[in-house]
Amino acid sequence: MTGEALWLKFMEENHLQNCEYDAWCFGGDADLLAALVVEGKKTATSSAYPLYALDNEPLPQEGTYSVILNSRNEAVCVIRTTKVSIVPFDKITEAHAYREGEGDRSLKFWKTVHEKFFSEAMKEANLEFSPGMKVVCEEFEVVFTP
Repeated sequence: MTGEALWLKFMEENHLQNCEYDAWCFGGDADLLAALVVEGKKTATSSAYPLYALDNEPLPQEGTYSVILNSRNEAVCVIRTTKVSIVPFDKITEAHAYREGEGDRSLKFWKTVHEKFFSEAMKEANLEFSPGMKVVCEEFEVVFTP
């Protein structure tokens, strides 16, 4: 199912009108991460704050909707952002790492995986990762699955 088709179904079944949404897939292993969201294990994500300004992209906002896509651009669910905070990488909490739902859900695992991911993303943008780099931490809830 396409992102647009899932969004229209969500709108119809929830009697909503004139709501906006974004459709996107997670970086890294899009299929695994989307599956973790549907399973309820992944209720948070994070992104490199410096890349928003570089791409002139607005930060995520509480209350907004997103259609989560897999690696084949198929829609897997609709989420609603419930909380957004900006935290230095080296101040990410165990609780946030657990909500991200990846690996053993520990802060050690989160830091290992995300330092590598953020370092590569920053390098592609001719920027450098640092432990004090700001990270956009987003919490969400699944509001619709097909």
